[in-house]
Amino acid sequence: MRPILVTGGTGILGRAVVRRLLSRGCPVRVLSRQAHTPGEHGWAVGDLVTGRGVEAALAGTGTVVHCATTNGRRDVAATRRLVEAAGGAGVSHLLYVSIVGVDRVPLGYYRTKAECERLVVESGLGWTVLRATQFHDLVLRVLDGLSKAPVLVVPRGVAFQPVDVRDVAERVAQLAEAGPAGRAGDFGGPEVRPVEALAAEFLRARGRRRPVLRAPVPGGTARALRAGGNLVPPGRPGGLVPAPPAGRITFAEFLAERFPA
Repeated sequence: MRPILVTGGTGILGRAVVRRLLSRGCPVRVLSRQAHTPGEHGWAVGDLVTGRGVEAALAGTGTVVHCATTNGRRDVAATRRLVEAAGGAGVSHLLYVSIVGVDRVPLGYYRTKAECERLVVESGLGWTVLRATQFHDLVLRVLDGLSKAPVLVVPRGVAFQPVDVRDVAERVAQLAEAGPAGRAGDFGGPEVRPVEALAAEFLRARGRRRPVLRAPVPGGTARALRAGGNLVPPGRPGGLVPAPPAGRITFAEFLAERFPA
């Protein structure tokens, strides 16, 4: 079996994906800008933005799992460079991890991810795009920052479907092994929760006492979030379209692991 190259393999998702692939017996090579001591998997030194070392990193690989992300237009340039190099290296499967709602929520970062999706789809390679909802880790960081104030203020009428990075990594590993699937079903957490409920769970887990205030937020992004643009579309009643796969670990379970009583 040819090795699977994981970009962004030192990040939160990338590390989890590497662990899942190794547990399934897949040979793995991780692309990094810095040299590392070889361990359970191989390393390749390269930079997607400059292109340094990318062709060598791709040599002999059959599948690329693209978890790396950078800021703004650099993300698009890095993905374009990876697509071009993967085509020249004979890669048979390029799997890109994106975000649920990149075509519905008018955030600049989401527009960038949507453009990266387009590059993958139009690459001429066998491809898979998996969109996932916000990770528990991200929700935790946001709420931790908001709770520094005497009152924790959240947007009114907004819900989230946070997902555990380990569940996403397992789904990515399954898709990587299965081969090109095109646009895979969106992947979200097991629960859709109002943001004020997530905030209350966070405060309990951290032992912090703060009133939670729901405030109206203007603008197109807030409007898209209130409309559920960040949530996985449900399956249709009657089983004509099955409900999409979902993670198993709830935000409350994640918090209990992170902050044991």
